[in-house]
Amino acid sequence: MLRFVILTALLMAVGIADAAQPRNVLMIAGARSHGYGAHEHYAGLKILEEAMADEDTHVDVVRGWPKKDSLIAEADTIVIYCDGGKRHLAIAEMDRLEQKLAEGCGLVCLHYAVETVPGEMGERFRKLLGGHFEVNYSVNPHWIAEFTALPDHSITRGVKPFQANDEWYFNMRFASDGKVTPILSAIAPAETMRRSDGPHSGNPDVRKKVAAGDLQTVAWAYERPDSGRSFGFTGGHYHWNWANQDILRLVTNAIRWTAVQSIPDDGSKLETAIEFSGLLENQDFDPPPNFNPDAIKTELGIGS
Repeated sequence: MLRFVILTALLMAVGIADAAQPRNVLMIAGARSHGYGAHEHYAGLKILEEAMADEDTHVDVVRGWPKKDSLIAEADTIVIYCDGGKRHLAIAEMDRLEQKLAEGCGLVCLHYAVETVPGEMGERFRKLLGGHFEVNYSVNPHWIAEFTALPDHSITRGVKPFQANDEWYFNMRFASDGKVTPILSAIAPAETMRRSDGPHSGNPDVRKKVAAGDLQTVAWAYERPDSGRSFGFTGGHYHWNWANQDILRLVTNAIRWTAVQSIPDDGSKLETAIEFSGLLENQDFDPPPNFNPDAIKTELGIGS
């Protein structure tokens, strides 16, 4: 009997110790890209790092695929924010990424990082993320998406319905296995189809769906067959949108969810609202001569 009590106490102690261990979040930023205020991979991840700072979370932000494999090995979730297509930094590391995710590690891909290349690589990537941008099927217009209703999910805790102007990709190619849950969905307006057909701009399939007024999923949660969790978010073109508290909380919640970290009923705690000056930090490019900060602050309704 005494032996049983001691063994039970030891198991409980181990469980408590495991629960107390902080989650390791690895954020990988791609190379500089589109110019000032857009595709600011490193600056955007630094904002997310600050938003996630607490005693239960350890965050590493690196530029490019980490040279130290220990960062991959110790990660509970991996966040990738980079250019996609042939430039996607995970393509050369796909074997290692698949191996790591097979262990249950989470995965988050932001904006262009939801697109790799067609064919076998795209199929492998879709199995990891649950969906991806497929050229000649998905599209990448800039539009104001109105998210009038949100699903009941851990990722949406504390997030209110909102609207945002961004390059919201849609008509994504989703996985047929696992569980894909739409997190952000909106009806794409007709003007999203104003461009001619092309690899990223339009095709008969998506035109038919937009004309029918179908809801378009632009962010999703994925419960993988291996029991791991993934999240895809197609926004993130405009760096300034990280000042939107609902966007910031949603993505922060999603990172925690993929790391199997508990999320309060009112969502991740965001200590302070992001000021405009904070958005200017860590960007890869200098502001252009015609940069108008007042116009951006007015549009976003944020302070100095």
